[in-house]
Amino acid sequence: MINHRVHKTIPRWSMFIIATACFSTTFSQQVHKAMSFNIRYDNPGDSLNAWPLRKDLVASQVRFHRAGILGVQEALHQQVLDLSSRLPTYAYIGAGRDDGKWKGESCSIFYDSSLYRKLDAGHLWLSETPELAGSKGWDASLPRMLSWVALQTINGSQVFFVFNTHFDHMGKKARAESARMILKQVQQISGSSPAIIMGDFNATPSDEPVQIITDQKNPLHLTDSRQLSAGGHYGPNGSFNGFGPREQMEEPIDFIFLKGKWTVLQHAALSQTWQGRFASDHFAIYAELMLP
Repeated sequence: MINHRVHKTIPRWSMFIIATACFSTTFSQQVHKAMSFNIRYDNPGDSLNAWPLRKDLVASQVRFHRAGILGVQEALHQQVLDLSSRLPTYAYIGAGRDDGKWKGESCSIFYDSSLYRKLDAGHLWLSETPELAGSKGWDASLPRMLSWVALQTINGSQVFFVFNTHFDHMGKKARAESARMILKQVQQISGSSPAIIMGDFNATPSDEPVQIITDQKNPLHLTDSRQLSAGGHYGPNGSFNGFGPREQMEEPIDFIFLKGKWTVLQHAALSQTWQGRFASDHFAIYAELMLP
């Protein structure tokens, strides 16, 4: 027979300690702050928006928001070095899309080495020959990449993967096929581990590539972190500003997608300005994430 009076034998201060311990355990979980940022390639023709005048702005956004994970698109080798020198606690992986080394733009991934350690990393090309550096796929106008890194928290408690990509801006078929390819590669590379998939997809939520990625009928589908955000979305809806005074469309083309049982605390498009100028022609997409 159950003794229903047993709970009365536990002192109130003990119950307080138990409750406090549960509260502390919940909020001691590590928050993973992820940022996807098309930083615009170093084009001297951009005049007052040229990279030498923006590199400190980009780095300051990363530092201020304390993004532990940063995926950049359109980053030329010198731009990666510029960011690395301004983010001294960060390590990075990356490869140039033209030769698999440092020629051409990259989808480099930075991570705060005080928070994470690299377990593995790699690069693929969005084409029918993904292992061939510099290969163009389908009707793409340029070589396009998928870079990835496996990260472990410094305390060793969590392992997850980060993928970073930039879809072609011209090839409609290339974008659709790239979406299908990414779903397969994310599953093949990360297996049962959770993953963050970020980038400039050159497609809005209603366009075919994003519809392919988020199709819930596909067991390999990914989820837009914005849709899971407990705090909703903060900032502009669109993510491309073209260095203009505001976003140029009402829908985003930059995303942070998720695979696995993530909790999303916050989601934002960061639109800070300095004397009316943005850090890039895209807004950074930022999400605060937790794993169970």
